[in-house]
Amino acid sequence: MSVDSAVVRRIAHLARIAVEEKEVERLRGELNAILSFVETLGEVNVEGVEPIASVLPMQMKKRVDVVSDGGIADDILANAPAREDHYFVVPKVVE
Repeated sequence: MSVDSAVVRRIAHLARIAVEEKEVERLRGELNAILSFVETLGEVNVEGVEPIASVLPMQMKKRVDVVSDGGIADDILANAPAREDHYFVVPKVVE
């Protein structure tokens, strides 16, 4: 598969990219090189190869899924202008 100058202009138009006429040939060559590389990748035999997300074996660190208040309510409310038990006290805004 290869692209010609008309296809390059059409792609630029659809992508809303301003392309000078002198750039069309250079872009055509680059696009054809990219397509050629993709075709080369398609020829690689990947039969029996498992897909991977990373080349390094990695495990996500997980914490225990336990609901808690964090145990730092006093620290959180330390700078509160007004507090009551473990809650912020704010002026009433809805009648």
